[in-house]
Amino acid sequence: MTEATLDPEDNKLVVLARATRARNGTAEGAAVRDEIGRTYTASEVNLPSLTLTAVQAAVVMAACSGARSLEAAALVTEADAPSEADLRAVRDMSAGALFLAAPDGTVKGRHV
Repeated sequence: MTEATLDPEDNKLVVLARATRARNGTAEGAAVRDEIGRTYTASEVNLPSLTLTAVQAAVVMAACSGARSLEAAALVTEADAPSEADLRAVRDMSAGALFLAAPDGTVKGRHV
């Protein structure tokens, strides 16, 4: 699976997640799209009292903004697979896919 094979709206999530990762200089960037097409981006949070993955942070932003469900999510990371915590966070709000992409934007997989 490559960027070229993704739906344009799903590819947009990968682009946004890459930009967030680069802008924040973090290991991970994530983007999610809610049921009405709004997008939310985040990178991981590593505070003494709070630790969230990038996907968890993006899901929290969507939920706090009133999203009722997610259509899709993207995670840009060097990891070979999303964490179980990331998959649970996406499943909590959707039956949609989590696209995993490398830092260069190459899509490595689709997880549900």
